[in-house]
Amino acid sequence: MEEHPGGDEVLLAVTGKDATSDFEDIGHSESAKEMMEKYHIGEIDASTIPAKRTFVPPQQAAQVQAKDNDLLIKILQFLVPILILGLAFGIRHYAKSM
Repeated sequence: MEEHPGGDEVLLAVTGKDATSDFEDIGHSESAKEMMEKYHIGEIDASTIPAKRTFVPPQQAAQVQAKDNDLLIKILQFLVPILILGLAFGIRHYAKSM
């Protein structure tokens, strides 16, 4: 990879796939094509390539916990200001009576 004129990034970008079209699109010289012969391993048997996996969403248990947390946050957002307001009125009433 260190000897590749295009750098190792070019080679790593096509790792694990058929890079024939990428190689031909660049317009390599005849000497590069001859050099490729000694690195050519073989043809890929398309029947051995695994099918693409489909996305499987995570189990619903995580969402239930998130909904519980959301409910708790909403309740606290409602109750905390009311408690602060009640405390403020209590302190004010206590201060006036002194």
